[in-house]
Amino acid sequence: MEQTTEQAVKRVLAYQLADQMKQQNISKVEMARRLETSRSQLDRLLDPKKENVTLATLARAAKAIGRTLHLELR
Repeated sequence: MEQTTEQAVKRVLAYQLADQMKQQNISKVEMARRLETSRSQLDRLLDPKKENVTLATLARAAKAIGRTLHLELR
């Protein structure tokens, strides 16, 4: 159950990042530049099936599109 939840959260975050990039007309090349990473690393971040993404990376990606990452315990 926990792995399913993690996968769902990653899918949602990947979708939200890609959606914001599209809305703001940010190309993958530009986003990779903002994150100071490679395009292949960005592709892994945006891939909803790739789960090995750190909170720091997600926070940097959110900041790069003018957003903040918000997590909470329930």
